[in-house]
Amino acid sequence: SHRHHVLHDQEVDKRTCVPMNHLWEQQAPYTVCNSSLSEYGVLGFELGFAMASPNALVCWEAQFGDFHNTAQCIIDQFISSGQTKWVRHNGIVLLLPHGMEGMGPEHSSARPERFLQMSNDDSDAYPVSSFFEVSQLYECNWIVVNCSTPANYFHVLRRQILLPFRKPLIVLTPKSLLRHPEAKSSFDEMVSGTTFQRVIPESGPAAQAPHEVKRVIFCTGKVYYDLVKERKNQDLEKQVAITRLEQISPFPFDLLKEELDKYPTADLVWCQEEHKNSGYYDYVRPRFRTIVNRTRPIWYVGREPAAAAATGNKNMHLVSLRRFLDTAFNLEAFEGKT
Repeated sequence: SHRHHVLHDQEVDKRTCVPMNHLWEQQAPYTVCNSSLSEYGVLGFELGFAMASPNALVCWEAQFGDFHNTAQCIIDQFISSGQTKWVRHNGIVLLLPHGMEGMGPEHSSARPERFLQMSNDDSDAYPVSSFFEVSQLYECNWIVVNCSTPANYFHVLRRQILLPFRKPLIVLTPKSLLRHPEAKSSFDEMVSGTTFQRVIPESGPAAQAPHEVKRVIFCTGKVYYDLVKERKNQDLEKQVAITRLEQISPFPFDLLKEELDKYPTADLVWCQEEHKNSGYYDYVRPRFRTIVNRTRPIWYVGREPAAAAATGNKNMHLVSLRRFLDTAFNLEAFEGKT
């Protein structure tokens, strides 16, 4: 929706208005511009701008998340490893539209698995610190999030500029949530005293009687809204809890341990809309296993492995969606398995 940030006068040529520059007195200037589809060159420029202006919130958005691949060398050589190689902090934000929305393989996946694979946290080590959240942010090489609410998106950008240090931020942003009737936030969630939620736990009927819950589904991004709708359709709101990971890396070990301890007898499921060899599963699975000391399995629910990021056939897209939603709420799907 950034294309609506500059208003053009239809009567007077070149007369424009940027409402974001008139929010309050003494605010920082806000600039939005359309860059050419030369991702390699433009992202390199924005990276240098962010380094030279550390107090500016510099956001680069790919037209679709997939299109960051033509700037892959900038990401690999400079963004993911820049601090380690040159001891230079950089707070650039990459906004990557991402989500299986039936639009075909070139307009679906920002390849989150690549960013997660290059994250430097240890899947086998449960970190212990009195300043856990900020310590993780300080030690990581970048931050990867997938925000499911407007308030959390606001807070993660706000946190990005308020941190006393700079880290690259990768934001996976589903386009369909711009108009989804359930993807909304009250202004009460954005006032003083509110913060970014790394994990949004179940808050419905299942959370009121956790020992009766048979399955906990963990997910991230817009698939949450598909899961909530299906759970309601199947009348399983007391038996199935759904927890959202809003910050995937650094991994929120502390908050997820609280969730896992809350549902001691429930099946643990990771559900994603991406194919099994893509998305988040390979990253989150060993970390969940570390939290439970490998005493409970974390089952996968999602699409089967595939070479392409998504199908180009809308009917096949809907069939595969129906298939993994059925599995997610089949409470006998993993019985007898180890």
